[in-house]
Amino acid sequence: MKASEFRDLSIEELEVKEKELAEALFNLKFQHATGQLDNTAQLGKTQKDIARVKTILVEKRREQ
Repeated sequence: MKASEFRDLSIEELEVKEKELAEALFNLKFQHATGQLDNTAQLGKTQKDIARVKTILVEKRREQ
């Protein structure tokens, strides 16, 4: 997702999205370790999405 799409979400929705992405990252790492992951670029993409969500969460919390 793009940062602009994340900015449209509320704080609660961002927290849920962060948990979903963390779980997805865990699953991707597990698949990579077992040799089942075909597209390893998904690892980096998911990590960057988590970083985007965390950054936007900090920005929104500072606004309040």
